[in-house]
Amino acid sequence: MTVRLPSPAAPLKIGTRGSPLALAQAYETRQRLSTAFELPKEAFEIKVIKVQGDDRSMIAADRPLKEIGNKGLFTREIEEALLDDGIDIAVHSMKDMPTVQPDGLILDTYLPREDVRDAFVSPKYKAIADLPEGATVGSSSLRRRAQLMHTRSDLNVVEFRGNVQTRLQKLTDGVADCTFLACAGLNRLNMTDVPATPVETTDMLPAIAQGAIGIERRLDDDNTAQMLAAIHDAATGHRLAAERQFLFTLDGSCDTPIAGLATLDGDTLTLTGEVLRPDGSDAISGTRQGAIADGADMGTDLAQDLLKTAGNGFFDWH
Repeated sequence: MTVRLPSPAAPLKIGTRGSPLALAQAYETRQRLSTAFELPKEAFEIKVIKVQGDDRSMIAADRPLKEIGNKGLFTREIEEALLDDGIDIAVHSMKDMPTVQPDGLILDTYLPREDVRDAFVSPKYKAIADLPEGATVGSSSLRRRAQLMHTRSDLNVVEFRGNVQTRLQKLTDGVADCTFLACAGLNRLNMTDVPATPVETTDMLPAIAQGAIGIERRLDDDNTAQMLAAIHDAATGHRLAAERQFLFTLDGSCDTPIAGLATLDGDTLTLTGEVLRPDGSDAISGTRQGAIADGADMGTDLAQDLLKTAGNGFFDWH
């Protein structure tokens, strides 16, 4: 099948959120497609779509995600536009993505993964260990909150929502002594001036799929599927297959303290996962290692093992 390429007169429409990071990810997607097919950037149209999770009033009030709706907060309106043919592809931060896509859509293209680590951000301190007793930490991530409270129960952890720029401004305004951002976002925005220190994954296991960009399309759009195949990163796909299956088996959502990371060493995949009580009072982790082709099965097995170990009542949501 010959690929039908877009043109400035009939561009391929790329749907995205409107935050600076989301736009940077859409621009990277456009650049990779442009380079792969030797097309001008005008052959691709970036379409910004407002999603519920970006409601400014909710961000300003630091309303927790679980009060707004959890799954699909950052994707629903974009996926509706994709199903309605308003856009041709959707670019997502993979850690925002539910593990099941709406009927008619598929998520099977990933760009090369960025740094997976969390970054400790503070104008006054360099690391978690430097924080004085009772220091205020701002975070909207239940995973980060639970991990922090598990290791430092003395800290005062408060809700802290917004995109990268909003959270940095809140830090400047003294709302908290420190916060956490994804290293990947800071790198993609080239924000080298931010007072950030990477936290090793052995100290803070990242969110599932952190640092990865996914591209969603209509299931029956074979032409777009062939185009996207040219920019798909297989290694990222293998890693996310294991991580997202782990999350799926745990029935994970934005209201779930779950962490996980898959790494590759030649033909061997290693998956580490962690589940925590929302208040950080307990944490259970485990690891699986095996062939890349068995990644999804390892995700299922590890999740089932952690659920068995946790027992009834470990999670508020379970």
